[in-house]
Amino acid sequence: MKLRLRYFASIREALGAGEPLEIAEGATVADVRDALIARGGPHAEALARGRALRSALDQVLCDETARVADGSEVAFFPPVTGG
Repeated sequence: MKLRLRYFASIREALGAGEPLEIAEGATVADVRDALIARGGPHAEALARGRALRSALDQVLCDETARVADGSEVAFFPPVTGG
């Protein structure tokens, strides 16, 4: 399956605005994150499992158990704090 990835805030600063990704059928948002972490380098650092991140699937907030479909957009961003 082909996905569109988007990154926001500090993740965007580390990885750019986004990129395409091919992943196996039946993948979840967690699988997408793990595939990116496995690339190493800036991806592993920006998306590390110890970091608090939010995710969205097709512009709707989701948890990492959400299943992606061919053509989906997956976005990652840090939690937002108000002040």
